[in-house]
This record gives sequence, structure tokens and C-alpha cells, in this order.
Amino acid sequence: MRILVTGGAGFIGSAVIRMLIGETDHEVLNVDCLTYAGNLDSLAGVSENIRYRFSRTDIRDLSALRSVVEDFRPDIVMHLAAETHVDRSIDGPAAFIETNIVGTANLLEVARAHWQGLDSAAKARFRFHHISTDEVFGSLGPAGAFTEKSPYAPNSPYSASKAGADHLVRAWRETYGLPTIVSNCSNNYGPCQFPEKLIPLMVLNALEGKPLPVYGDGLQVRDWLHVDDHARALITIATKGVVGETYNVGGNAERTNIDIVRSICRLLDELRPDAPHAPHEKLITHVADRPGHDARYAIDASKIARELGWRPRENFESGLRKTVAWYLGNRDWWERVRSGSYRGERLGLIDAD
Repeated sequence: MRILVTGGAGFIGSAVIRMLIGETDHEVLNVDCLTYAGNLDSLAGVSENIRYRFSRTDIRDLSALRSVVEDFRPDIVMHLAAETHVDRSIDGPAAFIETNIVGTANLLEVARAHWQGLDSAAKARFRFHHISTDEVFGSLGPAGAFTEKSPYAPNSPYSASKAGADHLVRAWRETYGLPTIVSNCSNNYGPCQFPEKLIPLMVLNALEGKPLPVYGDGLQVRDWLHVDDHARALITIATKGVVGETYNVGGNAERTNIDIVRSICRLLDELRPDAPHAPHEKLITHVADRPGHDARYAIDASKIARELGWRPRENFESGLRKTVAWYLGNRDWWERVRSGSYRGERLGLIDAD
């Protein structure tokens, strides 16, 4: 099949494309406008493959997007392009509305026009898979987990923009019949993640002897999912999922933020015992909490296991070790990233100072 992946130069999108090219026979078109978080270095291993193509296209540009879809004529659209960082959404919510809501509406309209022009067999085969987040559900108490029936209660501009996109996808299915599927995932980690996110930021700050900023008391809980497990789930959903269904994808790995940071410190102490900044836990610094910080997320991923046979292969301890080792062994990758507009500064402070 021909699979169009938006945001394919990003962290999760690049993992999906690497897997599609490496483990399937599908053709892939990567549509990405290469914002600060887009990195074609993450696709170096597949960029020369004859089944891979790249188009530098912004999903906010309706006419350009239409041309790309009309030319490629996809069987499946996997929509991952998004502004994703909560702190950035606090600093500048407009970009999140433009990309995550307006961009999704553009893609839905272009996909609908393409789908309506297909013959009956191709129409039946076509899928629009929208990749979302568990943050649309808001914050959990100390017990329980988000299911596919959890009510939406977003608490940040980022999660609100993703919730809006989810609702648009549903509306295009209910109103126009577009065959859509939605998935909501927990926190991802793994190779090639932009270093504004918790795990790579802590690894790189520790390597450089910088403070390891932990928001508030650090007891916020997240469910962690290795990006390769997520990529495998997304491909399964896109190719085998049922139209109109939503699938939650999680790693069954709840951890507090402070435990994550301490685990990273212990791994660095072990893997780099002669580092000048060891023991690395002395770098941990508690800072003012993020405004509207959700206390806990947890995903019930039993539906995708039961109906599509997907389960995570990576446990958190082995996955975190591999991730830390990857950053230690790929200094060229993250140094090129860090030489750009982001250098590890605190974002999302509002007027907290």
C-alpha cells in the first residue's frame, strides 16, 4: 500500500517510517515542514530506499497539501504532524491551534476529496488514522486508568488543541463518512527524541553537568511507552483497526517524574563512572511547577491487546537503559539538534518569576 505519514521527521513519525520501510513492503511518503523538532537525520537509514519519499510541506498550507495528496494517492494517511510540547503551548498557544486544529482540518478535507474520488475497492481500503495523546483526558486521581470511553478534559493549550483535532476527525467520519480511526498514547521515550522532553533533557543536562530541573515535588505520574512499541501499534491500527474505533496505546509502566530522573542518574553513574559530574543525583534541582500540571496519566491498553493482538515488547527498565545508551552513543545527532534554536532552557513559565 501507499502510506502517507505527516510529521514523519519527528520523534514518533520517524520511528513509524523506519519500521514501515524496514519491516514491510509499503511505499511511504513523509510529509513534514521541518519545524524545530523535525530532523531528517532520524531517517538517515531509510532515506535512500526506493520506497521512501519526502515532501517538505506544511499541513497549514491547504493548496500545497492538496497537490501532495493528489500526486501520491495514498491508501492510508497516518497523521502525526503536531506541535506537541506542553511548555511551548503555554508560551505560545497560537501555533498549536494553527497546526493541530487548522492543519488537521486541512488534512481531513484533502483526504475526503481524495477518498471520494476513489473507485469502490480503493474506497473500502482507505483509512485516515489520527494519532493523539492521553493528555486529552485530563488528570487522573491516584487510581484507575484512561479507557477509550474516558471523557475529555484537557488542561493545557496543547491538550486542548489535540482534543479539538480528535473531535474534528470524529465529525468528518460522522458527517461525511470518511473512514477514520483515532489512537491515544501515553508518554513516549526512546532514540531520536527532541531534547526538550523529560528523558533526553535529563540525560543531556547530566552529561553537561547542568541542573536537572524537576517540576514541583516530582511526584507527577506518567505511563511510559517505548517509541518502537508505539510505532508497531500504530502500524497495526492503521492496517488492521476498525473504522470508527479508538484505541488506547500504553506501556504498562507508570513512574513518577522524580523516579525517572533518579533512574537516569543511576544509569549514567553506571555507564559513565568516570564522568566529572557523578554521582549525577546531586544535579537534581526542584523548580516551580508547570502551570496546570496534570498529576497523573495512566492508560488501559487492554482493548488493542484484545482486539488487535498488540502488546508492548519493551519493559521500562530495559527500554530506559537502551535509550540512555543511545544518547551516549549518538552525540553527533543531539549536538546538531542542540546547535539550533533550543538549548535546554526552561519554557512555559508564564509570569512565575
